[in-house]
Amino acid sequence: MATKLYVGGLPYSTTDSELKGHFEQAGEVTSATIIMDKMSGRSKGFGFVEMTNDADADKAISMFNGNDFGGRKLTVNVARPLEDRPARTGGFNRAPRREY
Repeated sequence: MATKLYVGGLPYSTTDSELKGHFEQAGEVTSATIIMDKMSGRSKGFGFVEMTNDADADKAISMFNGNDFGGRKLTVNVARPLEDRPARTGGFNRAPRREY
């Protein structure tokens, strides 16, 4: 079963293919994705790598967590599912208009 890894602390110039190539040192990589900011189109400095099996994922965590990549220290661990968050109200809170 494939295991998805969270990879934080990536240099902002890292590409999907560079990330995949780096993690292939630990085993077979199904996919590698850098998360991009919608507004600026710039990397957010983290991404996800999907390894084909648990053994390769464990090897990748032990090989890369805390190690240097492009001058930055990586954080690598098993990705957790996105948790439900409260609905956003948007805008800012202000007092209701008063009628005079």
